[in-house]
Amino acid sequence: MTSLGVTGSTGRLGGRIARLLAASGVQQRLLVRDPSRAPVLDGATPARMSYDDAAAVEAACAGLDVVLMVSASESADRLAEHRSFVDAAARAGVRHLVYVSFYGAAADATFTLARDHHHTEQHARTSGMAWTFLRDNLYLDFIPHIVGADGVIRGPAGDGRVAAVAQDDIAAAAHAVLLDPDAHAGATYSLTGPETLSLDDVAAVLSRETGRDVVYHRETLDEAYASRASYGAPDWQVDAWVSTYTAIAAGELAGVTDDVERLTGRRPRSLADMLRGSD
Repeated sequence: MTSLGVTGSTGRLGGRIARLLAASGVQQRLLVRDPSRAPVLDGATPARMSYDDAAAVEAACAGLDVVLMVSASESADRLAEHRSFVDAAARAGVRHLVYVSFYGAAADATFTLARDHHHTEQHARTSGMAWTFLRDNLYLDFIPHIVGADGVIRGPAGDGRVAAVAQDDIAAAAHAVLLDPDAHAGATYSLTGPETLSLDDVAAVLSRETGRDVVYHRETLDEAYASRASYGAPDWQVDAWVSTYTAIAAGELAGVTDDVERLTGRRPRSLADMLRGSD
């Protein structure tokens, strides 16, 4: 069996992937900042590392053939951390990197963090390792949390649409890739849900499925920045929050693909499916 390392297992997405691998009997090394927080799974062994500690990454990745790289926590230095991790993994002898990227990753993407994903992909391409990129659309799981306490979704998304994808479906797709990584070397998968929704559509689905009255208010850019100023977040983070919506307005999150179904053998969940707890 290919020796496998998994990052992000203490988080929602990486944890899902690690649990699926354990259920399939896969031996894995959980690459974590704090081993005491690593999930206890059959066949899983924790190893301490952090993205910004190249020596620790190199030691933790020693002897691994394949590494799943879930993107680091959002920060002003995330791209530098990603590049350091990729370089250290390559030095450790990892031969294949499976990277969780973002839908439409590009140098000029409207969503600012998608630019970081693009540059990480480019760095991986020149690392000497084989690579596979899983470009996730916006998390479907995040959608209910964009509703304010007053039942209003506020953002400058205009009439744009989004093909959000459930974390369970992303995890299932990653699991399929990691079970046979060589078959996916050099592939880029754009992972989406089964439908493309405007935020008016989102409000309607949430209203119908939860019984709560939800509406969408189209903010202007000025309104969007002003409404988020009270959080006291740094400029890069506010730009990321706002550009999530402007990317939707620009049509950059709208395309539906069949990549989840091709990888997993089943249709991805819709927003209504997720709210109902349906498989």
